[in-house]
Amino acid sequence: MEQRKVLFKWLQRWGLNTYLYGPKDDLKHRMLWREMYLEEEAVHLKALIQAAHACGLQFIYALSPGQDIIFSNSYDVVLLKRKLRQVAGLGCKAFAILFDDIDHTLCQVDKDVFSSFAHAQVSVANEIFQYLEEPCTFLFCPTEYCNSLCYPCLAKSAYLKTIGEELLPGIGVIWTGTKVISKELTEESIKEVQEVLQRRPLIWDNLHANDYDSKIVFLGPFKGRPIGLGPHLQGLLLNPNCEFEANFIPIHTLGSWFRSIHRMRKHSARSDGSASKEESGAYCPEEALSRALQDWTEEIGKSVLPGRQTLPVEDRSSTNSEPKMSEKQGSHITTRWSHCKSSIDVPQESTAEDCEIPKGPQAFHSSEGKSVPCQSKGAPDVISNETATVWKPCEIGEDREQETQVLTQLDSASQELEASHETPGLTDLRLLVGLFYLPYEHGDKAQHLLKEFQWLKANSSCISIAVKKGDPQKVDEWRSRALHFKQECDNLLHLHSRIIKSTNRAFLYDLYPYVWDVRNTTLLAKAFVLWLDGHVLSDNHPFGSWRNCFHWCRTIASVDLLGVEVEPWVFKGGISGEFQMMLPLGTSPELFIHPPPLFPASQSYNIRSFASKDKAELYRICRELHHKSLDPSHSLRKHPDLTGDSTVGPLLHLSPEYSFILEDDRGLCGYALGVMDVKSFIKNCEATWFPAMREKYPQASYTELQKATYPDSLLYHFPSLVHVEVLPDVLDSSVARCLATCLLLALKVNGSQGVFCEMLPTDQLHLEFFTKLGFLEIFRSDAVHHEDIVLGRLL
Repeated sequence: MEQRKVLFKWLQRWGLNTYLYGPKDDLKHRMLWREMYLEEEAVHLKALIQAAHACGLQFIYALSPGQDIIFSNSYDVVLLKRKLRQVAGLGCKAFAILFDDIDHTLCQVDKDVFSSFAHAQVSVANEIFQYLEEPCTFLFCPTEYCNSLCYPCLAKSAYLKTIGEELLPGIGVIWTGTKVISKELTEESIKEVQEVLQRRPLIWDNLHANDYDSKIVFLGPFKGRPIGLGPHLQGLLLNPNCEFEANFIPIHTLGSWFRSIHRMRKHSARSDGSASKEESGAYCPEEALSRALQDWTEEIGKSVLPGRQTLPVEDRSSTNSEPKMSEKQGSHITTRWSHCKSSIDVPQESTAEDCEIPKGPQAFHSSEGKSVPCQSKGAPDVISNETATVWKPCEIGEDREQETQVLTQLDSASQELEASHETPGLTDLRLLVGLFYLPYEHGDKAQHLLKEFQWLKANSSCISIAVKKGDPQKVDEWRSRALHFKQECDNLLHLHSRIIKSTNRAFLYDLYPYVWDVRNTTLLAKAFVLWLDGHVLSDNHPFGSWRNCFHWCRTIASVDLLGVEVEPWVFKGGISGEFQMMLPLGTSPELFIHPPPLFPASQSYNIRSFASKDKAELYRICRELHHKSLDPSHSLRKHPDLTGDSTVGPLLHLSPEYSFILEDDRGLCGYALGVMDVKSFIKNCEATWFPAMREKYPQASYTELQKATYPDSLLYHFPSLVHVEVLPDVLDSSVARCLATCLLLALKVNGSQGVFCEMLPTDQLHLEFFTKLGFLEIFRSDAVHHEDIVLGRLL
């Protein structure tokens, strides 16, 4: 509820005036649409409607009965009327009936009554519209709601032809554009839709919707919709991100876009042609973004609790007070958001006097006396002169006691960083927006990073260890660009640190999972690029090279890449996903899935190649990890270096090129060591390492130094060995996964097709760790000291 109150103020401030409630997570909106709201649920819904009206917003209640309604069943129609009558009794005067994302076929009972699916929908929609006494706003979402869903095409769709001809003229029809998520909307395409529907469509714009991919969020400006669309639309609904705090810029810039339409109309009415560029209504997304960023910087500077929870009035003087949750809310009213809509109605003739919706001042230009959108009863295609913004909340759950406990924990975690809180600056926010821009494009910084990574990947052969007479100029260029790439990655890591310290915890908790995911990708990409210098073997088969494997980048439109138009969910993961697709193991998505931590962590990490100066510290970690479980009289305790020499020493000495270090603010905290060819490694150990160790420890027990033996059947399919260990105080398990993945990338680049890892049968922690990494096979053999071998293919 606190988020909704803030939302309503945003909408009022920016000249938008409608809120549409229709979350699929409200079971009584879709799945249980026949059921009435309980008294407690109705109280909260009524309060929401009143709060919207108090801010001059029209409240539209949407219902989705299409999954199981029997159109010819009079009882179902009665239940539909009863449900909407209940909501009308709570003060709602605008409605929508949605038939999107459902099966196109009719049940047998309906087939006997209706000639087509469209006739069935139109029959019910018209009846409900008339039953509600033809409200000034009544919307209808067809099953074919964009060009790509029309059969066989928009102009020849029998379904839409029926909708256009038989749906009552006072009912508005929702449309998403050429696709579900349209990159652009053109006047020509809207005119074509208008002709088929026989009315101006109302655009339900999914440009900023992110509910189809858990790794993306869109912070960019409203874009790709020329202001010349205005006269051809009944309105425009924006469907922003699931996270409330992520929608400041999308809605802010939507308001700028709408005001540009008004300025354009005023300019066109002038006869002297003396208006300035701004007065003429020109809309520039980048200028709108700059203004929004300025305001967002101020908003983020506020001290706000997660979920926009506020302290009780009597406790606000105490900064250490715990947030108090509101009373238990119905399933339709929550603190988490999904499917957010913002609507803009095109200026026309009618005003609020023509309908019963109460007037309310618009916050952006309240002196203009703006009215809310409406339509005269019985008057076809007559719309008001105002903007509308629609937002759809999603259910987080009914267990409020448990949620209160979580919020208390969140607040406690926040207090830990209180002394170091900072406000991300304008430069930080611009970088953040660039990383999470729009579905079909990245910001400048993100595009630059992707291009640089692709270039470094494609030209890595020049720094191969097998190249003896390479072009010095090319090598210098590669190393210079690699250093620049490292610096850019460090800037992203710094952004992560700055956001963690933000005083606005609502902003932090909504956006942290996305920033954290990019942090992990950045750690991995930076370490991998720096490792390439001097470690890549010669590649005699360019066609099958990891450098030339399939990749894509949104600097190239997907339509150009594939030759067909595709929705943005075809390529998931945002900028992190694109980096991963360019990595040698990009086709193994399980390696890059990191569940975000419950509480944001301020600790910073770095992954890099092993250096000789790290050996002493790395040996110390070995002792810390292995001595706790040993008897005090054990030989490993008697000789400080024996643990390191028997576990990691051979790998560091004979295979340093596959050795990676994990470090935090306090120093080394983990390592990942690998061997490309175990057979050759064992021979080298027998020839050099073991004799040296027997000489170094003449009185020691040599059981720890015995060479392992592995069956040929194992090494044929899994020729490489990996050894990963991390200190237990590294609470963020994702960095350990990144560390292990970096080693796997290095092995894959140089041709390994499979790896294995030794562990004791009791080592359940490591077993679970590697299983999650995709090492799904377990091999047990007495030949390897009764240990388990976890296997993984790098194909």
